[in-house]
This record gives sequence, structure tokens and C-alpha cells, in this order.
Amino acid sequence: MLGPLEVSGELAAVSVAPGRQEIVLGALVLELNRVVATTRLVDVIWAHHPPKTARAQVQICISRLRKALSDGGVDATIETRGGGYLLRAPEEATDVGTFRRLVTEAHALARDGLKMPAVETLRTATSLWRGRCLAGVPSEVLANTAAQWDESRLEAVETCMRLLLELGRHEHLVGELMQLVADHPLRERLRGHLMVALYRSGRQAEALDVYHQGRAMLTEELGLDPGRELRDLAQAILTDDAVLALAEPAEPRPLVVTPLPETVHVRSAAPDPVVTPRQLPADIGDLVADDTIVSAVCDAVTEGQEKGQLNVVLVLGRPGVGKSTLARHVAHRLATEYFPDGQLYCDLRGPGGQPVDPAQALGRFLRALGVPGQAIPDALDERAEMYRSLLACRRILVLLDDAVSESQVMPLLPGTGSSGVLVTSRGQLTALPGTRRFDLEPLGPEQAIQLLGRIIGEHRVESEREAARVVIRLVGGLPLALRIIGARLAARPHWSLTSMWHRLENEQRRLDELAHGELSIRASLSLSYDGLAAADRRLLCLLSLADGMEIPSWLGAALVDDRTPHPADLLEPLIDMRLLDITAMDQGGEFRCGLSQIVRMIAHERLPAEIPEAERAGAVRRMVGGWMALAEEAHRAIHGGAYTIVAGRGERWHPPADHVQRCLRDPLGWLESEQANLLNAVELAARSGLDELCWELATTLVTLFEARGYPELWERTHQVALTAVQEAGNERGRAAVLGSLGTLHLYRGEYEAAGPYLSTALEIFERLGELSGQALCLRDLARIERHHGDDDRALALYECAERHFVRAQDVIGRAYVLGEMAQITMRRADFARTRSYLDEALGICRSAGFDRGQALTLRRLGQLLMYQQRYEAAERTLLEVLAMVVASGDLVGEGYVLHDLGRVNAHLHRVEQAVQYYSRSARIRERILDHSGAAAVRTDIVAILGRAMTSVG
Repeated sequence: MLGPLEVSGELAAVSVAPGRQEIVLGALVLELNRVVATTRLVDVIWAHHPPKTARAQVQICISRLRKALSDGGVDATIETRGGGYLLRAPEEATDVGTFRRLVTEAHALARDGLKMPAVETLRTATSLWRGRCLAGVPSEVLANTAAQWDESRLEAVETCMRLLLELGRHEHLVGELMQLVADHPLRERLRGHLMVALYRSGRQAEALDVYHQGRAMLTEELGLDPGRELRDLAQAILTDDAVLALAEPAEPRPLVVTPLPETVHVRSAAPDPVVTPRQLPADIGDLVADDTIVSAVCDAVTEGQEKGQLNVVLVLGRPGVGKSTLARHVAHRLATEYFPDGQLYCDLRGPGGQPVDPAQALGRFLRALGVPGQAIPDALDERAEMYRSLLACRRILVLLDDAVSESQVMPLLPGTGSSGVLVTSRGQLTALPGTRRFDLEPLGPEQAIQLLGRIIGEHRVESEREAARVVIRLVGGLPLALRIIGARLAARPHWSLTSMWHRLENEQRRLDELAHGELSIRASLSLSYDGLAAADRRLLCLLSLADGMEIPSWLGAALVDDRTPHPADLLEPLIDMRLLDITAMDQGGEFRCGLSQIVRMIAHERLPAEIPEAERAGAVRRMVGGWMALAEEAHRAIHGGAYTIVAGRGERWHPPADHVQRCLRDPLGWLESEQANLLNAVELAARSGLDELCWELATTLVTLFEARGYPELWERTHQVALTAVQEAGNERGRAAVLGSLGTLHLYRGEYEAAGPYLSTALEIFERLGELSGQALCLRDLARIERHHGDDDRALALYECAERHFVRAQDVIGRAYVLGEMAQITMRRADFARTRSYLDEALGICRSAGFDRGQALTLRRLGQLLMYQQRYEAAERTLLEVLAMVVASGDLVGEGYVLHDLGRVNAHLHRVEQAVQYYSRSARIRERILDHSGAAAVRTDIVAILGRAMTSVG
């Protein structure tokens, strides 16, 4: 799992078909030895709008997986349970299970002071990674869980670096840490480790340079300053603080605050306080939170007391994530021991959601501190001065809940460090100086289960654990939503979790179900929504039209038709209010955002009132047009131009040119990374009546499907597009889709099925006078004739296709046909003509920069050398091709060239090497569902082994 999905057993490596089977197996392994509901599997395969046959298709996947596991001798079984499936296997049978165990062991060793064994264990754990978790598995839902595992790896790396620094290995770590910081420039902890390693190695100036580089990058790209911890570290390095000296740390012990010395007060204009305020709201007894976060917030609030430094701690998060609940719990936990002089509290989001004026909040605080009403000044500045004077020599905790802005908070800050300040906010409050920031995330599955159990009783949750998991997933683990659900179930003991599951499944009514008494998800989110500027509200509503989990930075600009050179800026207000979450960085260096299901629902609910239907239609058209423009540019970059494709007339929306250029430095990689969004765009175009864009985008994506071996996605997008063009009466689009489906059948080796598709498409293209379409159909019809053994007929069709490609100015299409013609003349031993075809095709592909075409032509050149029995030269050529296809991620090409290398080695009587090449080819061709090709390879394996045994006998 920790990389591309791989399965092996005692008997053999297991080939898992890409697409649905990979997704289902990934979902089952992530929930190893736990039941995964069929509805969950449907969701992870089809995030939106599953087909009517979804359950049947899941059953087929399960059946095929069972057979594959059994055939490979894998120590795992898939059991059918009520409403779902359970993959039963030992935890150690998966690399994720091994990783989890090793990290747990490492932490235990570190706690016992065995740091070097802990480091070695962490090194072993992180070495399990072979790439991103579940790399290449096309599921939006699984991507989130996979990202959590990748984050766990980075946390393990950070812990390992910290332990090595504590062991005095700083000089040996500099190089490794430099690479880690280069790979993960936004991780401040890694940057801090590098600074310490450089400093302790006598490289103080370089350590400070690392800090300034990070600060410049954060400021330029995200508009943020480094965190408090990194800033303090830079200051310590600058002043050569003794705290950075290497020393064996003492055993951790509870923080003890030295009582403040008696102080002689000079009487001021402020009256002496006469009361100790105790304003904290009640703590919540059933709090479920990450103990690490709770402890870290507690430490941050109190750590400056001994030094007299004021600590302002900011707890951030989206609406309903539990900021206020956690802050109140922390305040109660610290109140008696650390802040005996009292606690002040103010909800800065007043009745009706209107921000509380800071002067009003100060008036309340002053009265709570014993100042008579008539002695409280009118002016804000004077109130703030009196407030700071009263807190100067006292240890008081100030809890400011749901702050709206920095200007609201600043007057409420004490002037000295004996007091503490804890602030919660939906916004970033980046201009608030000297803050420690903590971002809260929704609860994980087990924490959410625990919270529900505390509210409605563990027995009810345990008896319907799978239903509980579905309910948690439907509300995104949001604590407020879970409290509402728990309250409703507690009030109605006769309701089951399953019944709540069915209520929440209806997206149109989900927000109505998430309300109980004064608790309401809609009300909580509405505060944030109503606080947005009108333009930001409109953009959020339009973003709800975008299917998929991740939103690229240019998409907001497309939705509102804004031609700004920095489209990411449009999303910033929504990110600041935690209505969008930054989820990743794309290939162009821009951030990507996620829109949670709950936020999406309320935005979609407000959509009709905010934006007229005509404007919504225009936004969808621009959004799909943006994906089309980028996919088209990727195709051009790969093929050297708009070749081997029928161009459509759909309206494009072009993102900024520099962004496109950055994204498409690796065009095939970009298509792979955006696969889910591009598939959603095809389906959105079909639902929105954009038939022209729908068929164009579907056929353009064949560049990805063909190179990476995704026949299921090829068929899925084209069936959607075919329905769209047929309903719209779009004959040109219908011909393009039918022709491409014919090519798909050829790709699968289904020659008889391909013929009718290609013949119908050719007839339409001829009627419309579409040269490119005719050329593509003639090319593929020639392949069918060649398969049937009629080389003369095939050659005539290829020559006709070549003439059409020339007239259409499609040089790559012509190069492809020349290569196919070379296959025929090669079999006829007309080697001079074959070489002429191949040399011309290779020159065309090199001139256009079409790498895949170059690899294909060179492979045919290698085959020609085999025909001429020049096996060593053939091997050299084919090894060059293998390096090219592996570097580009061309699985189809890799499978073919490995087969060729097996044949070369067979001719050279290298049996062992030939079998290795054949075996690798067979595995790849099974993976891309090329079963006939895999069978042909295995026939060659049997043949060479048979000859070897005969020779020995």
C-alpha cells in the first residue's frame, strides 16, 4: 500500500486489475479485519452518481479479487458479511500494518531513553515507502486516507531527525535534512531541525539563511509568517543562546510555575480589583480530542509565565470542528493551578452573528474585575489601558471565543506575560503578533466512534458499528454534527443508527437532519457564510458545482470569469474563513483546495438564491472549458501538436499562460494527477448539456488511458459521451466517440467488436468531409485486416489513411501509419522499404518532440533487426526503448518491449534472462487487462522452457 498497490503470495505476484479492483482492494486493506459496507465501496469507486449496476460491479470485483488472491497463494480471504465485505489477514501481512507497529515500538523505545534503537526502528519503518501511498489508485475518497499515511511517514521522519539531533549526530544529518527541506519546504519542523544541525556544526550563518529562505517562501506563496517555534529558534541562533547547546535532556516533568514575588504596587487611576472573575462556560464531560493537541495547547498557554512573556494561543478550524469545546476544556484544565486570579470569557461573535465591539467586551471585563460602572471610561483606548493595568500583576486566563478579526482581539490582550490568552477563530488572524497557532481537524473514525459512544452509549454503537462508520463519513467526522446526531438518537432510544444513516443519505435533506434544539449545522455554517463579502459568497456557491475532492487554484477564476494573473488570490478569503481547506500543491506550485461535503451542501443550498440559472450555466461551461483547454494543451505537449485526434468546437476557457506552462512541464504526469477531476468534468459536461465539450474531453483523455493502461476509464467516459452526443443529435461528436470506442476494442484485442464501431464512424466522417476522422478510422480498419491476415487489403487502407493524414496536416498520424506499414513489409522481408518507412517515421516524431512515437518507432526498428537476425543490435535498441517507456510511465509500451526483449534473449539462448523479461511483460499486460497479450507471452515462456528441457534431455 505504501506506494503503488502490490500484492504477492507464496505462489506468485498477484496481478490486480487497475481501476475498480485496485480501489476495492485498497479500501478493504485500509479497513483490514473490519467490515466495509458495500455502500462504502460504491462511494470509493464512484464518488458521485454511481451507475445502477454499482452493487453488481462491486460483487464482480470481489469475485475476481478472491480468485486472484487464491491463485497467488496470499494468506488472506475476503468474507461476505451483512451488507459488506471483510478482508481477513494478519496485520503484518500489509506494509501499513508493519509501519504502524514499528512506529509504535519506536515511540516506546524513545520514552525509555533508548534513542538509537528508536532511530533504527523509525528508519526501518520509513524505508517501507515506495512512493505515495496508493499511488495511481484512481479514487478521490481513498486519496484522503492515503494522504494521512503519507503525513504519518513525514512525522516519523521528523521524529527520527529530532532523536538523532539529541544524540549529537548533527554533522551527519545536514545533507539528509537539506534534501528533506527541499522536498518539503513548507514543513517548519524539518526546517528547524536543519537550522539546529547547521548551528551545532559551526555554520551559524547558513542556519539563519535557511530560516530566511523559508520565511521568504511562506510570505511570497502563502502570505504567512513562520510559526512561533521557528521564529524563536532563529532568535536563539542569532543570539547564540545557550539553550541550543547539545545536552542530554532531563526527564520530562510537569510544568511548575514559580510563584510571583511580592510586589509593591504604586496606586494608579485604576481602582484596586475586589473580585476574582470566574467566567468560563461549563466544561464538556464527553470531550473527545487528540491528547497531543490538548497537551500542546496547554503548554503553549502557560510556557511564558516564568519568563514574563505573554503567550497568545490561537485555535483555528472550520465551523463545527470543536474549537470552542477544546478551548473551554483547556481553560478549565489550567484555571486552578496556573491562573488562580481568575478567568475572563467573551464570545466575540455576538447575538445574530454580529461581531462584538471590543469596547463593549472591555466594559464587561472591567466590571468583572471589580471596576464600578461609573468608573469605566468611554474611550476604547482608555478602557484598554485600565484593563492592562489591572492584569499587570495578576495571573488571569482570557478566553476569547470565535474572534472575527485582529482589530477585535488586539485591545483585549494583556500587557504582560503573567496572564494567558486563548483565542478561537474561523479566520486566520495572521496579523495578530506573537501567536502560537493550532489547526483543528475533524475527528478520525475511531475518535468519532468514541464520541458517539459517550453520547448514546457504547452498546448502541458497538451493535451497529458499520452504520456508525457510514454516519461519521456522511458528516465528515465533524464534532458538531456528531453531537447533533447523538443528541437526536439519545432523545429517541427507539431510533437506530441505521435509520439515521438512511436519513442522512438524502443530500437534499441532510442539513435539515443535522439540527436538534439549539444545535444546528446550518446555523453554524451560516455565520461564516453570511460574514463573507458578496463576491466571496457567490464564488463559494459556484464552487459547489465542481465535482471532485480537490479544487485547483485556477478554477475559481474560471467560475467567475476573472482574468487575473493570480487566480489563487480569489480563493484566499474562503481559505481564511476555513470554508476551503488547502489539501496539496500541484505540479505548477499552486495550492489545491478541498470543499467538505457539509460546506458543499450549504453552498449548493444557497446557490439558486445567489446566482441566476443562466449565470450558473455559464460558470459550468467555463469550468469544463478550462479542463478542456488544459487537457488539449497536455495532448499537444505529448504529441508535438494537435495530432491523431478529431478537434471539436467547444468553447475553451484558458487559465493564465504561465500557470499552464508550469503545470504541463510533465504533461502525462499532469493528466494522471488530475484524472479524477477530468473524469468528473466529462460527466458534468454530459449532465449540463455540453455535448461538444463532453465528447472532446473524453476523446482527448485517450492520451492518458492508452499510455497508462486504463481501458475501464476509456470505456466509462466514452459511454457517457456517446449518450450525450446521441441525445443532442451531434453527428460529428458521435462519429468521434464511436471511432475511439473502436480503437478501444483494438486495444483490448477485440477485433470483431471493433469493426462495426469503426465502419459507422467512417461513414459519418465521409459524409461530413472530416479528414482527420476518416484517417483515424482507416488506420484502425487496416489493423483489423492485418489481424485477419489480409496484408494487401491492410496496406491499401494504410496508404489511403496516409493520404488523408497528409491532407489534414497530421504528421504524427502519418508517422504512425508509416510504422504500421513497416510491420507488413517487414514480414514480407522487404527490409529496405521497411527501413525507409521507419527512418521517415522516426524523423517526424523527433521533429515534433513526440517521445512515445519515437519509442514505438525504435521498437519496430529493434524488431527489424531481429528479423535480420542481428540480435545483439536488436537488444541494444530495445533496451534504449525500455528506458524511454519506463521514464515516461508508458505501461503499455513497457509490456510490449519486455516481450520483445524476451524473444531476443530466447534467440541468444539466454533462457533465464528471457523468462525474466517474459514474466515482467505478462504481469504488466495482465495489469492493463490485456489478457490475450499476456496469454501470448505465457505461450512463449512455455515454449522456451520446453526447448530448454529437451536440450537438457
